[in-house]
Amino acid sequence: MVNVLFVCLGNICRSPMAEAVLRHKVSERQLADQISVDSAGTGDWHIGNPPHEGTRRILDLHGISYENMKARLVSGDDFEKFQYIICMDKSNGDNVRKIPGGEHSELLFFMDLLPEAELREVPDPYFTGNFEQVYELIDAGCDVLLEQIIKDKLQQA
Repeated sequence: MVNVLFVCLGNICRSPMAEAVLRHKVSERQLADQISVDSAGTGDWHIGNPPHEGTRRILDLHGISYENMKARLVSGDDFEKFQYIICMDKSNGDNVRKIPGGEHSELLFFMDLLPEAELREVPDPYFTGNFEQVYELIDAGCDVLLEQIIKDKLQQA
């Protein structure tokens, strides 16, 4: 099983959106028995809450489920479980590295999946309100990530 974890600040906007989008793509490709997707945050303000209403609205618009998703914190156990830990911005990466076990973990940054994009970090729609822009980035990046996982992990198995 390949395990993917998306990380943002509060785990209510960007990372749950990425979790839902990648889960949807994994399901469409009938790979749910081979790829598991989760999300977490580095801040504790929203623990136990569902995704932000803006995230839910954009996912609804695209017919993507976020059922049973609740915000949680990144934990030390995540560094053992997940092969892919993907941070939405540098600040999230810095915060993950402060968690015991995270200092030596290999982190990926979401926008590295889209090297042609001008942005180098996924904007936080909690502050910008631009959920559509974030969805477009996440949708494109998840396509790249899924192909990379299939090529690197699943074809080797």
